[in-house]
Order: sequence, then C-alpha cells, then structure tokens
Amino acid sequence: MVSSSSIINTAAVLHGAGDLRIQQRTPQPPQPGHAQVKVMSTTLCGSDLHYFAHGRNGTFQLQHPMCLGHESSGVVTAVGEGVTSLRPGMRVAIECGIPCNDTSTCARCAEGRYNLCPSLRFCSSAKTHPHLDGTLQTLMNHPASLLHPLPSNISFDQGALAEPLGVIIHAARRAESALKPGARVLVFGAGAVGLLACMLARAQGASSVVCVDVNEDRLQFAKAQGFVGITFNAATQGPPRQSMDPNATPAEITLATMDRAKNGADRILTSAGMKPGEDGFDVVFECTGAEPCIQTAVYATRLGGKVMLVGMGTPNVMLPLSAAACREVDLLGVFRYANTYPAALALLGSGALDGVEKMITHRFPLSESKRAFDVMKKGVDEDGRLVVKVCIDGEP
Repeated sequence: MVSSSSIINTAAVLHGAGDLRIQQRTPQPPQPGHAQVKVMSTTLCGSDLHYFAHGRNGTFQLQHPMCLGHESSGVVTAVGEGVTSLRPGMRVAIECGIPCNDTSTCARCAEGRYNLCPSLRFCSSAKTHPHLDGTLQTLMNHPASLLHPLPSNISFDQGALAEPLGVIIHAARRAESALKPGARVLVFGAGAVGLLACMLARAQGASSVVCVDVNEDRLQFAKAQGFVGITFNAATQGPPRQSMDPNATPAEITLATMDRAKNGADRILTSAGMKPGEDGFDVVFECTGAEPCIQTAVYATRLGGKVMLVGMGTPNVMLPLSAAACREVDLLGVFRYANTYPAALALLGSGALDGVEKMITHRFPLSESKRAFDVMKKGVDEDGRLVVKVCIDGEP
C-alpha cells in the first residue's frame, strides 16, 4: 500500500434533525481493493437536505450518527493492496452506491442493474444499518472499482455533478427510442436534476424542451443560464385552484382532480405551441415527485409516449391509469443509476453541457457545512439570492 501523509479527517456528521456537527476523526488506511480519496468537491442533494431537516429521507430513518454527502470528486491519496487501476494523485469522481457484485447469486448484479441490488449500500443513506458514511469528510476509503478517473478538462465541481447527471442519463436510457433527435420533452421541476434533464435533452437533439415549476425565480434562472428555452409557471399559468365541496364523494373528488390535471396539461401544450388532444410530449421527466405533476404528466404525454418517474416524493399517488392504459403511455420508474459514470464524464468533457457548473450558486468550506444546509433549506441566501445548488469545498 502507498501511505498518505498524516491528515486529520474532518467530517460533517448528522446526529439528528438539524444537528450537524463538525468532528475530527482518525483516518484509516484503505483495505485491499480500496483507495483513499481526499474529497475536493461535494454538491448537496435533496436527500441530504431531507436527512438534515427531518432526520430521515422518506422511510429511511437515521438510527445513529452519519456523515452526509454523495455527489463528490477528489484526489487519490493512497491505494490498498491489489489496486492497479489507480495511483496517488489521480483525480476521480466517486460513485457512492456499493452493490454486492456477486453475479452468481444476485440476479440484478448479473444483469447489470446493480442499482437494484438488494444488498446495495449507499454512502449517506440510512436505508441499511449500520449506515455508510458519506463524502462530507476530508478523507474517505472507497472501492477502487467505483472511483472514475476525471478527464483533464473536467473540474472537481463537474466531477461531483456526474452523480446527479447519472440519474438523468439512466432515465434517458430507460426512455429508449422515445428520446431521439427531434423529440419533444417536458420536464417537471427546475431543481438541479430537472435542469440537468433539460440540458441532456437539448444535447441529445430534442426539438423542444419545456420546464415546469411553481417558482418563477428558478424558471427565470434556467432561462437566463440557457438551460431551457420555454418555461411554464404552474402557479400562475396553470388552472386556478378550486375549493372542493366538503360533501363530495370519493368519485367526485377523483373526477375533479383528474379534470384539473388534464386542464393543466392542455395549458402546457398550448404554451409550447402544440394542440391539446392531437399533440403531446414524447418524453416527460417528472423530477418533483409531487402528485399533481405526475397526474398532469400522463395527460401531457403523446400517444405511446413515456413518463419517467425520477422524483421521489408522495409515496401513494392517485393516478389516471385509464388514460395511461388507453393511450399506451408508459410510466417508468427510475432509481439512481447503473453504469452511467463513464458516459456522464464523457458528456461533461465534450462540452455538450457547457455552463453546467453555473447551477452551483453557493459554496461553503467543510467547516461551515451546517450553514450551507441552513441556506439550502431556506432556498435563498442572506441577500435574497436564489439557491439552486450548494457546493461544499474540501479541506485545503
């Protein structure tokens, strides 16, 4: 093994909702097959924020202190026994999902869908116990096979963004032939993942990309940075909310909800220059997880089109299944990614996503991680500026 220099390992450790502490740890040498990485850039994700704000992410409850962060890149400082693909000094992107890789017993790993491996452990996720620490630390040890060398023209920030970009690449692959040159694409959500969906669709030759959100500042940011050309504010351009009769039956509530979703879809289509009832989007990337957006997505999709369920939100959703079935609209789930890092890094290095790092609107040192999460939670900084993506810089 090649030894790293003596460095104190500083870590941002979550102890409970809102209780993020900066702690000092003793770094350990990498095990065989692993490498040690000095983390240089970590962009914060919505799941990180859920853990910080609530001590949980969906059904995954924090059970003991855990280091957050999983969108990261860094520099190899040491390698364990048997590692020949990496050497100290190499710049790498860190793929944080660790599957079992036992292709003799795990059907999902055998078919290359290791993101669905039942034994997969993910850095900064409380799904498994004990939890696996994330990347908001000075040094971390990680399987060498999941450390991807960065092209020379890619920054550490771009290397960190390869993680959320991988989610959208995975979704685009699942969309298959529906996402091709000339396709019409609708994206729900102007957060980081939604913006990446807009950029990827344009890079793959989509003829029209429309982004929907309820936050006008986010939509204006997306336009100003050139991430998308057409935006739709569902809060101001969508159908007005109507109070529901408290004596309405479940069937009446369902009918009213679906009528509103269809009306919203028609308005989006009209704003994009399409004819409701005749046209529709080839692919819809639903990146919010919000029930009304999922419902509207079904009606906004063309006959035989695809809705990609990227966002993780409402656990149980009322859906217009008859409309989806009769129009052969495919609703496809998307869970993280598999085998996307090489494609993501190649795409970032090609310049096809020029300006992607502009999504990073705020950055903080590791020692101010709690302040970074507080700003992210608020959505605007002390000066009232919009927060889109927050980056935590590694210790110098």
